[in-house]
Amino acid sequence: MSAADPSSIEHLAGLLKLCLAEGREVRIDRLGVFTPFGGSDFHFTPARKPRVFIAYAAEDAKLVDRLCDRLEAEGIDAWLDRRKLLPGQNWPAVIEHAIQKADFFVACLTRRSIAKRGTFQVEMRRALDCADRVPLDSLFFLPVRLEDCRVPARIATSLQYVDLFPDFEAGARRLIESINREWSRREAAQ
Repeated sequence: MSAADPSSIEHLAGLLKLCLAEGREVRIDRLGVFTPFGGSDFHFTPARKPRVFIAYAAEDAKLVDRLCDRLEAEGIDAWLDRRKLLPGQNWPAVIEHAIQKADFFVACLTRRSIAKRGTFQVEMRRALDCADRVPLDSLFFLPVRLEDCRVPARIATSLQYVDLFPDFEAGARRLIESINREWSRREAAQ
C-alpha cells in the first residue's frame, strides 16, 4: 500500500470503520489502538514509544547519529542533544529533565568518552542515580561500546554491555531487542 495512493487510504479507512462498527478493537503497530465508543464514535489511544536518552562524547557523533537513526527506524524515540535541543534553551536543565523522563539511558562508551571530563560524565552519573530508583528487575542504564575500550568499574561490576563493533548491525539488534523486551514486559505489567 502506497502512502500517496488515495484509494488504498480509503480502503484502509473503510476496513477500520467496519471493524469499529462491529464493535472490534483495532490495533496498529507503532500507531495505536482504535476502540469502539458508542455507536459510530471511537476512542484512539496512541502507542507510546520507549524514550531513550543517548549520551556520548562529541568526537563520536558520526557513529552515534547512525545508532540514533537505527533506533528511530525501529520505532524508538531516541533523544540526542544535537537533534532535540532548541536555540535559547537552558541545555543543562533540559538534559537533566530528558534523563529523568527517559525510559532507557544508552551510554556510548569509547576511549575518548570514558577519559574525557565534562558533560558525558555528568550525564552518566545522573543516569546511574536515576537507575537506583527503578525496580531492581527493570532495565534502564544500557552501556554500549562503540569501540574496544574499558568499561568503567562502576558499570562493569553490575551491568552487561553490548558492542557495536566489529559488527554494528548485530550489536544494534541486540540493543533493540533488549529495549523491546523490557518495554513489552513493562507494558504487560500495567
